[in-house]
Amino acid sequence: MIQVNVKCPYCKESLMDNEHTIDGKPSIKVSIQSGNKLGDLYLSSLYGSYEINSEIDFTEGEIYIFSCPHCNSVLTSKNLCEKCNAPIVAFEFIKGSRILICSRRGCKKHSIEFEDLEKEISAFYNVYSLFFAPTSGKKEKKNE
Repeated sequence: MIQVNVKCPYCKESLMDNEHTIDGKPSIKVSIQSGNKLGDLYLSSLYGSYEINSEIDFTEGEIYIFSCPHCNSVLTSKNLCEKCNAPIVAFEFIKGSRILICSRRGCKKHSIEFEDLEKEISAFYNVYSLFFAPTSGKKEKKNE
């Protein structure tokens, strides 16, 4: 798994929280709301991990409104999840592209979206190349 660093797509402030770690890494902090339930949600920053910490109790299958803890902009978009039709939540990577997650508790749909594929794949690779270091698969011959 790779650690992602994200920011608000509106105010551009980092959503990374070094004080609340999940999976041994800084978490992604957002504000959430459902009906009269309000609170902070901390998501794992490891892509593919579904670990969270929250100030409110979640109901499986319920849809939540995500917002930026800095500017209070709603992060839930009009795009719908391909799996369950709930609104999609969008975060920007610190270095280009976006990560999309479903707003429904329990839905595991998430993806990475690139607008300028060549430029952003290159930026993504430069940031995360440590995780994708090529290996030749060949063993070196020892000189005897």
